[in-house]
Amino acid sequence: MANRQSSLESLVLMNQKFWQGKRVFVTGHTGFKGSWLCLWLNLLGANVTGYALKPPTDPSLFELCHIDKAIESIIADIRDLGVLEKALLAARPEIVIHMAAQPIVRESYKVPVETYATNVMGTVNLLEAVRHCSGIKAVVNVTTDKVYENKAGAKKFKETNPLGGYDPYSNSKACSELATSAYRQSYSMNVATARAGNVIGGGDWAADRLVPDFIRAILKGDKIKIRNPKAVRPWQHVLEPLSGYLSLAEKLYEKGEKYAGPWNFGPDQRDDCSVADLVKELCRQWREGAGYDIDKSQHPHEAAYLRLDSAKAKKHLGWLPRWHLKTTVAKIVEWTKTYQSKGDLRQICFEQIKEYEHA
Repeated sequence: MANRQSSLESLVLMNQKFWQGKRVFVTGHTGFKGSWLCLWLNLLGANVTGYALKPPTDPSLFELCHIDKAIESIIADIRDLGVLEKALLAARPEIVIHMAAQPIVRESYKVPVETYATNVMGTVNLLEAVRHCSGIKAVVNVTTDKVYENKAGAKKFKETNPLGGYDPYSNSKACSELATSAYRQSYSMNVATARAGNVIGGGDWAADRLVPDFIRAILKGDKIKIRNPKAVRPWQHVLEPLSGYLSLAEKLYEKGEKYAGPWNFGPDQRDDCSVADLVKELCRQWREGAGYDIDKSQHPHEAAYLRLDSAKAKKHLGWLPRWHLKTTVAKIVEWTKTYQSKGDLRQICFEQIKEYEHA
C-alpha cells in the first residue's frame, strides 16, 4: 500500500501535459463517479467547472473530500436549458464530460418521467448548449452498459449491437445514445458516448446498489440481503472507466471525428462474476462480521447477464483494464476502513489514483 505520507507533488499523473490548464466542464460532478473524476482532473492540473444538483447521498464523496474547494461548483439542474447554457458560456470549456443522470434502475421504475426527463432531455439540453458555445473540441456523453437490447444471451455486447433497454433507466440511456448520434450527424459535433460496466469503488453511497448496500450493512453490524445472487455483471473499479473517458476525450480533442461515436469500457472476462461471488469476496476481505442472506421476495426485472466487448477501446485508444476484481475489492475495503476510522479520505483517493496509474 502506498505510503500515507505521500505528497501531492510526488504523484505521477496520467497525461498531465495534455490536461494541464485545460478547461473542463463536468456535469454530474457531485455524484460518485463525478467526484472521483473531479479529483483526478484537479490533480492533472485541469481547470474544472462542475454542474449538478446537490450531492444525491448523505454521506457523499463530494462533501467528504471537499471537492467544492478544488473546482468551480455550480449547483443547478441539467433540465434547465437556460441556466445550463449560461453556465457553459461562462466556463468557456474546451472539453465537456456529461455524467449528470438518474442512474438507478430500481428508482427508474418509481420515477420514470423524471428518469426520462433527466437522462434524455438533460442530454439534449447539454448538446444544445454545446452547439451554441464556441471553442468546445470534445464532448463525452457517459451512458451505460445497459443500453443494449438484452435478450439474456451469454454474448459480449459490441458497440454495433442494437440498442434497447427493458426498464426506464436502461431505455432512457439508449435514447440518450440516439439523441447524441443525431446531434453528431446533424451538427458535425465531436461527441462520443461511453458505455461502462457496473462501476464500484470507495465512496459510493447510492441506494439500491450492491456494494453501497454491503457497506451500509457491515457498518451497522448487519448482513446484506442480496436480490439476484446469480446475476452476472461486468464489475470494475470506478477508476477503470474514468481512465477510458479521459483517454477518449484526449483523442476527440486531438483527432476529432475519427474518435466520435460509441465506446465500451468493460473489465476482463475473468472479472465478470455473479452478485453472490462478489459479495463472498467482499466478506472474505472484510473478514470479521461480514455476511449475507438471500432476499427471496419479488423484485422488478433486472437483466440476468451483462458482458461488454472492449476490443475497440483496446485497439484504438490503447485502453486496458488495470485492476482485477480482487484488487478492486481490496481498494473498496481499504477506502471504507479509512472512512470507518475517520481517516483522510481525500488522501486515500489520491493514493489509489497513484496506485492505479502505476498498475
